[in-house]
Amino acid sequence: MAKITSHLWFEKDARQAVEFYVDTIPNSAIGRTTDVAADNPSGPAGSVKIIEFVLDDQNFIALEAGPLDPFNHSFSVLVELESQAEIDRIWNAFLDNGGKPEQCGWLKDRWGLSWQIAPKILGDMAAHPDRERAKRATEAMLGMVKIDVAALERAFGEPDFAAQR
Repeated sequence: MAKITSHLWFEKDARQAVEFYVDTIPNSAIGRTTDVAADNPSGPAGSVKIIEFVLDDQNFIALEAGPLDPFNHSFSVLVELESQAEIDRIWNAFLDNGGKPEQCGWLKDRWGLSWQIAPKILGDMAAHPDRERAKRATEAMLGMVKIDVAALERAFGEPDFAAQR
């Protein structure tokens, strides 16, 4: 059976980033840390670091290996949450740590990695068979920076939709 792991290339400060992610996202842990033992295009032996970590059962590797390509929106980490309180806590933790808010529940962390901080119900609303309700919820989301669950529920037309799931 294959194992899928997202691999993130950091110019520097990979350990700081991983520690922040693991401290912020529930059910997360840092695994093995390895220094690359051979000289390589990114530097001499020992200068390149590999950090294995898990964010809520999703496997990642952080590679600290100097400049290459910066992170961009073509890759993001989606964190789906059950409540507005969880959204607020994680959103604020990223902003308090130097992150920048973007539209539709997206933000960039201080290392440039894109994150989507969203309620689990958003996908259910968007996929709802009543396409008019799905459209209203989607349009409401498109006007938000941080996602507001109560506003989504009002637009969708079903108060407390999250509690019914």
